[in-house]
Amino acid sequence: MITTRHRFLLFAAVTLLLAWVNPSATAADGPKKLLVVTTTVGFPHSSIPTAEKVLTQMGDKSGVFTVEIVRSGPRPRDKEQATAWMDKMTKDLAEKMNPEALKKYDGFIFANTTGVLPLPDKQAFLAAIRSGKAFVGMHSASDTFHGEKGTVDPYIEMLGGEFLTHGAQAGVECLLRDPNHPATLKKDFGESFCIEQEEIYLMKNYDSSKVHELLVLDKHPNKKTEKGHFPVAWCKEYGAGKVFYTSLGHREDVWENARYQKHILGGIKWALGMEPGDAKPQTK
Repeated sequence: MITTRHRFLLFAAVTLLLAWVNPSATAADGPKKLLVVTTTVGFPHSSIPTAEKVLTQMGDKSGVFTVEIVRSGPRPRDKEQATAWMDKMTKDLAEKMNPEALKKYDGFIFANTTGVLPLPDKQAFLAAIRSGKAFVGMHSASDTFHGEKGTVDPYIEMLGGEFLTHGAQAGVECLLRDPNHPATLKKDFGESFCIEQEEIYLMKNYDSSKVHELLVLDKHPNKKTEKGHFPVAWCKEYGAGKVFYTSLGHREDVWENARYQKHILGGIKWALGMEPGDAKPQTK
């Protein structure tokens, strides 16, 4: 006869087993805490409000994560207002991203950030990722923290690639390099991810032998007859941390695209350690 005590012990054993198999499976853990950064010192993307909305709704709907957002808005043209704008951005980043504040987040999302952001302690930020926190970058996260001429900024080394230039927006067919990764599952994308219109980045300081490629183009996004290898999305390990980057996300309609949302949600889950996926560089 099963007593109340036996039922309790059985329930406790099952709960512990689930926690061991998948730490995110227990309700006690709750959703992960992500800091979404959309501040810009360079070009301010008009899609940033859409990105903030999509990420917030995605977290709420999936139950996987909650977000706090630190934003700046476009730089005012008036010099005095621009100074106040920069002061507020610096203060907000200091509040959310000082070494002590970084400890309360499970990961960080840089959604369409640009320029040299006034982080209070960039070394502490990178160290937090190396210690095991997640980093996710969308689109112009690779147009952030450019190094001095002839050097590669430590942030770019963490990310795995740096924005060089882009041509006119174009339709592209992104090929899946890993159909088993949560960010590019074949059941969601088939053999490729076609986008009718998007701003496609060309990269520099990118080494495919140091990242695990997820989406690539086999031809130039604007010169369709020019064959080549053009990275679009990848992931990598950074110390004990996990990094996921996709250069897609310039346009509002891309952010609202259901397949793009599956792409970034899979990447977020992987970076948080909630879904398995390879991070080893592929053999060329």
